[in-house]
Amino acid sequence: MAYTGEVTVGGKPDVHELEDLIITKIAVGPMNNNAYLLRSRATGEQLLIDAADDAGALLEVIGTDGLTSVVTTHQHGDHWQALQDVVTATGATTYAGREDAPGIPVATDTLLDDGDTVPLGPLRLTVRHLVGHTPGSVAVVYDDPHGHPHVFTGDCLFPGGVGNTHDDPAAFTSLLDGVSAKLFDALPDETWVYPGHGNDTTIGAERPHLAEWRARGW
Repeated sequence: MAYTGEVTVGGKPDVHELEDLIITKIAVGPMNNNAYLLRSRATGEQLLIDAADDAGALLEVIGTDGLTSVVTTHQHGDHWQALQDVVTATGATTYAGREDAPGIPVATDTLLDDGDTVPLGPLRLTVRHLVGHTPGSVAVVYDDPHGHPHVFTGDCLFPGGVGNTHDDPAAFTSLLDGVSAKLFDALPDETWVYPGHGNDTTIGAERPHLAEWRARGW
């Protein structure tokens, strides 16, 4: 079946198969968080984006081949509930945005800044620091050499708008400015967007609504 990105807690993961990368999406926890397992076809190495909840389900998806690394997109608790158990079970290296790492109660091995790269076998994922939902949120971009980019946005970009900035106009402006410059201005319309909760979208589907979001203030 073709990948849709529509997953439910307790349901089957969905698998997006690219030429060099396999992306498995699973929904976990009471807040319907998405976790994404990325696997290099060349080496079999695996990287998890957000060990959000339900370590058992995540470890089942990870399987016996182990886990090289975990990227936590931001410090909010629903995105790291299973992090300690996953790291204990796999020995994976942990990554998080520099400004958010102090708010994650599992040691961060590698602090991430804008423009950094995270390795996955021969592949490289590019980090985009986005300020507003939290001070140190990061989005992770895989620029597929055989097709369009893929971006994992945590809680910074969803279908229909940017993430919650808690009624803080300055934080909203910062987040929308960052998303506009670092994602919409930098990535083509075909870019597939994998958010921290809910269904996927594309840059092209959301681009026409940027002015609307700015006008409404959320």
